[in-house]
Amino acid sequence: MPIRDLVVGVDCSTTASKALVWSAQGSAVAEGRAALPILTPRAGWHEQSADAWWEATCQALKQATSAVPAQRLAALCITHQRETFVPVDAGGVPLRPGILWMDERAAALLPSLEEHWEGDSFHCLTGKALSANLTIAKIAWLREYEPELFARVDKYLDVAAFLIERLTGHCRTGWGSADPGGLFDMTHDAWAETLLDAVGIRREQLPEAFPPGAIIGQVTATAASETGLPAGLPVVAGVGDGQSGGLGVNVTAPGQAYLTLGTSVVTGTFSEQYVVDPAFRTMYGGRKGTYLLEAPLLAGGYTIQWFMERFGGAISQDDFEREASQLPPGSDGLVLVPYWNSVLGPYWDADASGIVVGWRGHHRPVHLYRAILEGIAFELQLNTLGVEAAIGRPVESLVAVGGGARSKLWCQIIADVLGKPLVKSSTNEAAALGAGILAAAAVGLYPDVPKAAAAMTHLQSDPVAPDESRRERYARLYEDVYRHLFPALQPYLRQLAACVR
Repeated sequence: MPIRDLVVGVDCSTTASKALVWSAQGSAVAEGRAALPILTPRAGWHEQSADAWWEATCQALKQATSAVPAQRLAALCITHQRETFVPVDAGGVPLRPGILWMDERAAALLPSLEEHWEGDSFHCLTGKALSANLTIAKIAWLREYEPELFARVDKYLDVAAFLIERLTGHCRTGWGSADPGGLFDMTHDAWAETLLDAVGIRREQLPEAFPPGAIIGQVTATAASETGLPAGLPVVAGVGDGQSGGLGVNVTAPGQAYLTLGTSVVTGTFSEQYVVDPAFRTMYGGRKGTYLLEAPLLAGGYTIQWFMERFGGAISQDDFEREASQLPPGSDGLVLVPYWNSVLGPYWDADASGIVVGWRGHHRPVHLYRAILEGIAFELQLNTLGVEAAIGRPVESLVAVGGGARSKLWCQIIADVLGKPLVKSSTNEAAALGAGILAAAAVGLYPDVPKAAAAMTHLQSDPVAPDESRRERYARLYEDVYRHLFPALQPYLRQLAACVR
């Protein structure tokens, strides 16, 4: 009998599809990737070819599998960009480009959708407040503005469901891939008929949903020829990239949280109870009966990218980092609220926009750069305090992943503002590793998901510790200034948005 001791984790993210082959010890033994272009046909619209998801995944898998013996592969699991979906016809052919998680086109429809539910009933059912990034809002947009296409849709597929159907021939997905869209009843682990009725779709237009870690199919001979995978390879139900990243840094117990420092900045706190609150959105965890309380900042690292595009010029980000590290906490009086792309919890305001206060003549671009880093850290403090209040216990430490974790300055600022140690992951591909962990547990390489996560994840041994003197200064800035800014200006920002529409 061949030794099947390797698993494949696929991460079909916003910018690329990546396939990593993991050993049972959590080492990446082979890797492949292919870029995914983003289409922006109008301001605020973000789309992607669903066929490109498959083509890029096939390319990434071929690269990865060519480096290992096929007979050693035990299982495959997919993680992916969340809230992104594509409508397909009865043959599985996309009817239009997929609509991405960051797309804003449905914002104007939110008030009419809210009329379907009383109070916080939508939030209690789905774990999420209604927002424009949810799939349910974008399906409502299709019904309103593309009615002929809407009438032709056979299935609405999240990224995982689209790829799984191509791999296995079965239209299936995982609970943790379904729940980010805002159509899933997390209190009963099933599609919510009342929500489907609200946007005029039927249960059979959605994939079958399975708990994380369930084996939901096998690679077909046709898919094997396109991907380099062995036919018959088990395919395992995964979760979205945020939850998978938490699993990939072993956030599997109370008091633990992960921090993704990417285009979006997301904190996810582990919970064994289903809890809802305006401060966060509730997602399924990596094993049945667990949840992650996520507080996403959609702009996040995008704000840093925006700064570099507008103000960088010939100056590199490393140069800004070095110069900004010499500035005192508070950026010499400049404070920034980083709502460059609306805000989710705790305000859930699609019209929110960024705020910068304290401008004086001595301020330079480097002050704005540091104010961005500090503003995101202040927002993390706002979100973390909200999570702690809801669950009644402190977040003890955070594990940082993503490209932003390479910034020593940003990590130190976050540790100082939150007053908590920040541990860094030893892998830059935590989401793909989380998928590998689910695959390993599903086929018995480990008895359960927590044991697989403990064995396959590796954290750096030198956490970033908060500096008490800077912590005190940041605490005053947060309490006396930051937390009051947006609530005070929110009515005027809404008026401004109405004036320029």
